[in-house]
Amino acid sequence: MGVKQPKYVTAEEAIRQIKNGDRVAVGHACGEPRALTSAFGAYMSEVKDVEFVHMVGMGDSIHCTPEAVGHARLNSLFLGAKDRVAFTEGRADYTPRYFSQIPALFEKGMLVTDVALVQVSKPDRHGYVSFGVSVDYSMAAAKAAKIKIAQVNSYMPRCHGECFMHISEFDFVVEQDTPLIELKRPELSEVELAIGKNCAALIEDGSTLQLGIGALPDAVLSSLHGKKDLGIHSEMFSDGVLELVEAGVVTNSKKTLHPGKFVATFLMGTNKLYQFVDDNPALYMASVDYTNDPYIIAKNDKMVSINACVQVDLQGQVCSESVGPRQVSGTGGQVDFVRGASMSKGGLSIIAITSTKREGSRIVPFLDEGAAVTTPRNDVGCIVTEYGVADLRGQTLRERARRLINIAHPDFRAELQTEWERRFLMQW
Repeated sequence: MGVKQPKYVTAEEAIRQIKNGDRVAVGHACGEPRALTSAFGAYMSEVKDVEFVHMVGMGDSIHCTPEAVGHARLNSLFLGAKDRVAFTEGRADYTPRYFSQIPALFEKGMLVTDVALVQVSKPDRHGYVSFGVSVDYSMAAAKAAKIKIAQVNSYMPRCHGECFMHISEFDFVVEQDTPLIELKRPELSEVELAIGKNCAALIEDGSTLQLGIGALPDAVLSSLHGKKDLGIHSEMFSDGVLELVEAGVVTNSKKTLHPGKFVATFLMGTNKLYQFVDDNPALYMASVDYTNDPYIIAKNDKMVSINACVQVDLQGQVCSESVGPRQVSGTGGQVDFVRGASMSKGGLSIIAITSTKREGSRIVPFLDEGAAVTTPRNDVGCIVTEYGVADLRGQTLRERARRLINIAHPDFRAELQTEWERRFLMQW
């Protein structure tokens, strides 16, 4: 018997595999199969109670619109901007989970998946397609789904690593070339650049880095041009890393795990990044349950994780995903990398934060009522603001509070000092 061949169909034909009450897993972020999700918009009124599961939605997010009520509903694993609106207005749900543990939700049947919609590269001469810029949970969801649907897209880079499936494993294939979603680099403020410099001062030559996305990670990258032989083991990276590659700063040569290779599970950036990673043997893409496994991360000596947050309280508890009880993002991979970096030989975890927000200080006596504790105080390493570094490792509650006050905005230090005295001097 020959190898089973998928059915080659249009996006409109493929999307009709979704039936009432189905759970549909969708590829992540810039890997979203927009030919398929857009086709669902025309079909949506014909189905009821379809649950879409994904992390950050970067496309049209038709299933999050008011028109989707009764037809489709989002179950988000990390609220993006469009998802956040739907969640706030009661048209979406959120499921908390460490990023490293999300593939298991599909593999172990905690999220039984009827249909997977993913985007892949064109098949190579052996029939294998790459999940390109979105391996993360997308590959695990596709393998676990009852019906597997792929958009084959010539714009999707053929990335190397543990990120391949054979085209015969899919039930339906839609060949449609759609430019990948691009994410432009943010403009950096003076405050963010100051934070970047403070973080960079903690990073030694030969370190391996994990950085998130956005202004603060880019600010850190912009301050690393004097460093040597840095490496990348991160859940994702973006265009900011390419400048350091071109400058000879990022070489991956000193890495103790996957030396010579960038390691990531998804990518977000511009077409320049996508061209860089296409068929690049120096890139190793893998499922997030590998890249974000703290024990795997810790195999990198001098591992440094750099992440942002919403609030830090005087105990060192970090909230990175909610404003009070209102969920605004998700847990993501922050805790995975904080723990992995902490276990690494010579490693360090950094939480970077602007000292203020519109409503006041980000360093507070207590987290807002109802706020989620993303990274527990026992896991926190260094907190960095534009005013300096608070190394909380091995410090008493009294001392860590004092150190945090020292890097708070001067306008709020007196208030924080009053709380420090109330809380700690009364013990003596």
